[in-house]
Amino acid sequence: MTPIIDKLIAVFDSPSGHSTYGEGISQREHALQSAWLAEKEGASPALVTAALLHDVGHLLHDLGEDVAERGIDSRHEALGAAYLMRHFGEDVVGPVALHVEAKRYLVSAEPGYADKLSEASVRSLELQGGPMSADEAARFASKRFAKDALRLRHWDEEAKLVGYTTPEPAHFRKYIEAALR
Repeated sequence: MTPIIDKLIAVFDSPSGHSTYGEGISQREHALQSAWLAEKEGASPALVTAALLHDVGHLLHDLGEDVAERGIDSRHEALGAAYLMRHFGEDVVGPVALHVEAKRYLVSAEPGYADKLSEASVRSLELQGGPMSADEAARFASKRFAKDALRLRHWDEEAKLVGYTTPEPAHFRKYIEAALR
């Protein structure tokens, strides 16, 4: 057993894994749904792992579940990416680091995308800088992991279904193992 994998899987059953951050489902359910969607689309092990762990930054800060409601951007993407960088390569860390930028990009570039955002995601979008300008969007689109971050972002929005059945966290162990440095 790899200690970091055990630790990552265990976090989903911790109290922070059951927090909701304004969504109708827990962080655990959201992570599992995201990874399950990625797996079903045939994503690489690294991208399935990124989908599973993209919001790990929410589980690392101590700002509370109501952080966005208090007008604070927790920068969970940067916190999560910094944590994951110790154990994974850029193919996991890059999409995680860019998934908030991907939301800002999609709101500005994809008609109807903003309508897919949950109330909590709309609130955090405002704190994260709102829709990108044309210049920001061009810079984002040229980044190395932008395409993977966009795929991840679509799974992120779809992965908010109450009562949706997914495999347990241990199911994703093989992807995490394959993605470790």
